Amino acid sequence: MKKGFYMNILFFLTPKEEVAYLDSSDSLRGAIEKMEYHRYTALPILDEKGRYVGTLTEGDILRKVKEEYDLTLHNAEDIPITEIHRRWKVDPVNINAEMDDLLKTATQQNFVPVVDDNGVFIGIITRKALIQYMLDSYRKQEQTREQPEWHAEPGRQAADF
Repeated sequence: MKKGFYMNILFFLTPKEEVAYLDSSDSLRGAIEKMEYHRYTALPILDEKGRYVGTLTEGDILRKVKEEYDLTLHNAEDIPITEIHRRWKVDPVNINAEMDDLLKTATQQNFVPVVDDNGVFIGIITRKALIQYMLDSYRKQEQTREQPEWHAEPGRQAADF
């Protein structure tokens, strides 16, 4: 194990049961409806064995719609999401990843898919959860730190000293 900051990434995990995701057999219409219903801009895609295979974004869907100039919601049922080119590769992290690796990945994507040693999807970690934890930790540290004598009290200005 590396020296320095260590924390189990599962602390931040939103488990699969609480995550909206797509099956690789879903249609374009199903993807659009699920994104709209959950108000998400991207969803993980899982294969029939529950393994993470990628992430579909609104941008991917828009590019597909642009290609299919005669696309209707009805015929979108006939387009499997596996036929939609995904512009960005959204990398997952392993359940045993170190915080360092998780944070590096989270800087590039809004959520990080988490997989087990067999590539089976177990949930996501959102960038929001990581930032919220850091903010809460910072606030807690600020509350416990002693204020210097020169620290202005509420309502007083530095010029009053």
